[in-house]
Amino acid sequence: MANRLANSLSPYLRQHADNPVDWFEWGDEAFAQARQRDVPIFLSVGYAACHWCHVMAHECFEDEQVAGALNDGWVSVKVDREERPDIDAVYMLATQAMTGQGGWPMTVLITPDGEPFFAGTYLPKPQLLQLLDAAGTAWREDHERLMASASGVAGQLAGIADPGPGSPVDEEQVALSVHSLRTTFDDARSGFGGAPKFPPSMTLEHLLRHHARTGDADALAMVERTGEAMARGGIHDQLAGGFARYSVDSEWVVPHFEKMLYDNALLLRVYTHWYRQTGSPLAARVAGSTADFLLRYLRTGDGGFASALDADTVVDGHSVEGATYVWTPAQLVEVLGEDDGARAARLLEVTPEGTFEHGASTLQLLQDPHDPQWWEDVRARLLDARTERPQPALDGKVVTSWNGLAIAALADTGVTLKRPELVDAAATAGRLVLDGHLVEGRLRRTSLAGRVGAAPAVLDDHGNLAEGLLALHRATGATEWLDHAAQVLDLAVHLFHDADGWHDTPIDGEALITRPRGRTDNAEPSGVSAIAGALLTHSAITGKTAHRSLAEEGVAAQSRIITHDPRFAGWALAQAEAMLDGPRQVAIVGEDEGGIAPLRAVAEASPAPGLVIVTGRPDTPGEPLLADRPLVDGQAAAYVCRGFVCERPVTDAEGLQQVLARDL
Repeated sequence: MANRLANSLSPYLRQHADNPVDWFEWGDEAFAQARQRDVPIFLSVGYAACHWCHVMAHECFEDEQVAGALNDGWVSVKVDREERPDIDAVYMLATQAMTGQGGWPMTVLITPDGEPFFAGTYLPKPQLLQLLDAAGTAWREDHERLMASASGVAGQLAGIADPGPGSPVDEEQVALSVHSLRTTFDDARSGFGGAPKFPPSMTLEHLLRHHARTGDADALAMVERTGEAMARGGIHDQLAGGFARYSVDSEWVVPHFEKMLYDNALLLRVYTHWYRQTGSPLAARVAGSTADFLLRYLRTGDGGFASALDADTVVDGHSVEGATYVWTPAQLVEVLGEDDGARAARLLEVTPEGTFEHGASTLQLLQDPHDPQWWEDVRARLLDARTERPQPALDGKVVTSWNGLAIAALADTGVTLKRPELVDAAATAGRLVLDGHLVEGRLRRTSLAGRVGAAPAVLDDHGNLAEGLLALHRATGATEWLDHAAQVLDLAVHLFHDADGWHDTPIDGEALITRPRGRTDNAEPSGVSAIAGALLTHSAITGKTAHRSLAEEGVAAQSRIITHDPRFAGWALAQAEAMLDGPRQVAIVGEDEGGIAPLRAVAEASPAPGLVIVTGRPDTPGEPLLADRPLVDGQAAAYVCRGFVCERPVTDAEGLQQVLARDL
């Protein structure tokens, strides 16, 4: 019989609907039940595409003995970290403070007041049963001391969660961050640090902007080497495009196979900007295939973008990690024939020993084939054969924040690669989120198949959505996107900012044991980085100095992370680069709106990190940069300003190129 999770909006929670565990969703009912029964709460946090979440579910939550122990002595609460990032952030902070590490599934034992007294991650059945027995005994026999300990932990978390205001980030600090990154760069295999190795998307964006602003050759070299290594490794899907979550080794060979929307949106933008800055054919190819992956595999029926493809594939009733993606030499021969199969095995590093498990290999493309047409034919045949295999499950949940990242990336890529269908897809997703997730003047976090969730949007939802809407404004010239971005940003300032700075949850949000205010750019931009970037762009387009001040405050709040570990401040540093470069504004009036005309093409080719571009008719209502900007002798003209000091208007592409190249 299904439990309470059967009616949940979250695909992750619904994965546990048939568990014998008597699960509750997070909410008043669960806490009231715990108080009534005088039992602690077993809190389990994960997400739908998580491999080890599946493992723990099969080993523990589908097991009658474990379910009996949980049902007898606990109130069990299941949380989707993607739906409730606020809850995840609070208890991940506790887990890291208590254990020195974190991850998912996250297992936390808490009191009926929400205070934690044990925290950990994946636990096999024997350890979990042992924990439940020992903790249950302590709850009954040493209750007062356990409660005091939990209260002490909660009090310490409040101090850890408030990092203080920080200090302004200046030129010297940014330069030192690049030097620090250079010392942690893996010269042998690229990327930063060792295994497991994650795509450093936001750090690469920061380094691209730093090179554009300063000409630093090392910064560009780190981007190019890492971008190429990832693109040629097993972490990149050589057949269908898109990137897996991370590489379990240090050489990008064997991925953790889940594919997340936020990773692919951020990487799409990086490869697009790398191509724009250098003209790299590899960057253009990867950007195009990643965009195709988003549209083919993650786009929902109503035009939004789903959260993830699972790490596992169900084969004969069992979840098998990577089963859809890996190949043996014999499988290649079966699809391609003897000659092409053997040739493909050599090209794609598919060996008899295998690079993965059970003699299978991930596909790598360490060098381009001599015959591109042959490779395209082989790639298509292998992809067709792969689609006949069992496929990983799709988490169809539409998350406001991650759709904002996808909208921004697709809008940028559509303009840069001259693919208007990508801009159209971004606009469709933008309208979907605005129409469906904006409820009674407030943003919601998620929806599924048109049904909007109850969880309120958090700070990064507002920042990343506004970023996407501003990218659509740049790509289309349509004022509606600027108006919508202003609405979202005004909401964010009202709900998330106060005298203490920026918070991740709204002022009237659910009271947790501490109000989260994350300051690290980890798998995705932190809320404060996201909002700072959108406010900075909006201020350059509109001249709103208050928005620039709030953006500067947001970046300053991350100054300690920037100083001590810039790998976890990539998006903040990207905004710092834009602040140091700009505002740099280009207003183009009178060009044909049916395509990217000469002046617009020159402006779009500029890699300047502080650049905003506005196109349209002179004095277009709602467009401050187009006010009092007439045609010049009846010709289209570009008006360029830097730091609110403006050049004479130019009417030819060469002249605009010269103006934009100054100080770069």
